[in-house]
Amino acid sequence: MARNKYKEKNMAMPIEKHDTAAWANIDKMKRVSRVTEPGDLQVRNAKDYVDANQK
Repeated sequence: MARNKYKEKNMAMPIEKHDTAAWANIDKMKRVSRVTEPGDLQVRNAKDYVDANQK
């Protein structure tokens, strides 16, 4: 069976863009659970994005 060279060659390229993700702009971190919280602007931007892309 032929090997899939296309898949191997393109596995290194990331699909999603992480620098615009909500967790990329950390505003606070909870002390015990170490969960990150984005700033208010990032939360509003994420909500607007979700509301605009509803089915």
